[in-house]
Amino acid sequence: MAVKDREIDRSYIPDIDRPQEATQPGSRAANLATRAFFLATLLAATALFVYPLIWLLSASLKPAAEVFSSDFIGSEIRWDNYTRLFAMAPMLTWTWNSVIVSFLAASTVTISSAMVAFAFAYFRFPYRNVIFSIVLATMMLPGAVLMIPQFLIWDYLGFNNTLFPLWAGNLFGSAFYIFLLRQFFLGLPRELFEAANVDGAGYFRMWRSIALPLTRSALIVVFIFELKVAWTDLVRPLIFLRDVELFTLPRGLKAIIDNPQIGGQQQWELLAAGSVIVTVPMILIFFAFQRYFIEGIATTGSTGK
Repeated sequence: MAVKDREIDRSYIPDIDRPQEATQPGSRAANLATRAFFLATLLAATALFVYPLIWLLSASLKPAAEVFSSDFIGSEIRWDNYTRLFAMAPMLTWTWNSVIVSFLAASTVTISSAMVAFAFAYFRFPYRNVIFSIVLATMMLPGAVLMIPQFLIWDYLGFNNTLFPLWAGNLFGSAFYIFLLRQFFLGLPRELFEAANVDGAGYFRMWRSIALPLTRSALIVVFIFELKVAWTDLVRPLIFLRDVELFTLPRGLKAIIDNPQIGGQQQWELLAAGSVIVTVPMILIFFAFQRYFIEGIATTGSTGK
């Protein structure tokens, strides 16, 4: 009887194992409406951004007279636009040149910028912030201001009309990438480097074995950014390259329109086909590394001090 008196009446206690009604019917309808609105907005934005790519693909498969028509499908599908493009111009050579330039440009700027960024983040030296501000101030210089001095320097060194000027400037880093990577390095625990220093690791070993692996997403972001910039760059190839065999893809597509000896004038269907060839690799690279890309963008500067 005593035990029975101590029993608790559970009739009024909610059953924690029984799912409770989280929201009222009106709230649930509001949530569904909100989700539907955001989904519709997302689909509209997706269609807006995908439309140029769809139009470009459509134009590359149309006859010359229908390239700028509003119809997505022309009177006939001209797959031979791609074969004509490869038969008319050395597209494989231009593609290989673009691959070399883009990979070297992205690799050198990632490594050099990471070195400088680590120095600004780890070392404490006089006027560090002043020097870093000067580095950032270089981003204020317009690219047009630097074109003539860079051309004169590379021409004096004998590298004009070569692929070297298209990527070698990245050996000295980039102010934007230095700032980006410095924010990541500042977020790393300093105790890791102090412990490695006690164990006898040098500064280069700490940068290579600790800093770089912990900021992999940021390094991938920098690499992809510069890869895209170098892959689509037209200005520097226009300035430094004269031989057709040295052209990159953007410079070659410009020649298809301008030079009658290569492609003739106003062959826009060939330009559209070449533009598809230039665009598709960047899309594939983004989808291959999108996890690191989004992670690097989302956490940029979130832990910087």
